[in-house]
Amino acid sequence: MPNGIHSVNVPLDIKTIWDFVSEMNNWAPLVPGYIEHEILSENQSTWKFKGDLGFMKKTVKLQIDIKEWNEPSQVLFDLKGLSENFSGGGYFEAEVIDEHTTKMTGHLDITAGGMMGPMINGILKNFVPQTAQELTDAIVEKLLELNSVSQ
Repeated sequence: MPNGIHSVNVPLDIKTIWDFVSEMNNWAPLVPGYIEHEILSENQSTWKFKGDLGFMKKTVKLQIDIKEWNEPSQVLFDLKGLSENFSGGGYFEAEVIDEHTTKMTGHLDITAGGMMGPMINGILKNFVPQTAQELTDAIVEKLLELNSVSQ
């Protein structure tokens, strides 16, 4: 199962980070290759983005189902492909380091199914860790920008 995990120490308190990640509209547009998203309910949305798999670019539509909102430290989600045979999940986790610093971790796993699954999973082994890192870093950058913190 191709997966990626990335952690960043953020010079913000955990509540500030929770206020941002607890709202899907804040972070869905930060997905690499973002095209659009639609909120279906508090726990469900669809995301459309263009994935660059090196030898091909593919527009992918995913359904994101939030499994748990664990304030203030964790958002757990499942994902499934609506346009492609993908499944997986991930999480955002925040851990207090001190009063003004929080360790934020993003995790993503995606597996392709079907006849082309084994080949696509080979490609996803590089794509998924890079996407997890880019999304986590983009969220941190946006949080710092919104809270006027210079890096």
